[in-house]
Amino acid sequence: MVRLITIPIELEEGVEAIIGQGNFSLKTVDDIARALIASSSRIKVGVAMNDGGMKITRTSGNDKDLEKAAGELAYLVGAGHVFIALIKDAYPVNILNDLKHVHGVCRVFAASSNPMEVVIAETDLGRAVLGVVDGHKSEGIEDEETKRERRELLHKIGYNLG
Repeated sequence: MVRLITIPIELEEGVEAIIGQGNFSLKTVDDIARALIASSSRIKVGVAMNDGGMKITRTSGNDKDLEKAAGELAYLVGAGHVFIALIKDAYPVNILNDLKHVHGVCRVFAASSNPMEVVIAETDLGRAVLGVVDGHKSEGIEDEETKRERRELLHKIGYNLG
């Protein structure tokens, strides 16, 4: 028997979350934290990863509050080998490749500051992440004005189309 549930991921202002799946949490939780910390001199990181064999949520990072929050969220999700990395003072788009190159990382489900819900399948053995609902349903297609505004914002924060 499979039961489907959703787990809301609620973030503080200025916090981004990366949700993924890996292997060998004993080591990988620290490897993820090290890779993210090495990606930027300003980044604040808290990582948690559920150990599927030992039935414990492991944590690492350079910010105790983010580490604690990541631990609480990963524990709530409860699926083995799933990790949650919470970051401040960096954008996931700039660090995802560093994260994907960590040997123990299998996949990334989402990287966002949007409201998210983790979709879980629960069986007698445990839980699995089926996917992540990331943000709200689209309500339209951008027009020339909203495209111009988007590109102005990108330019303002340092991303240029060239």
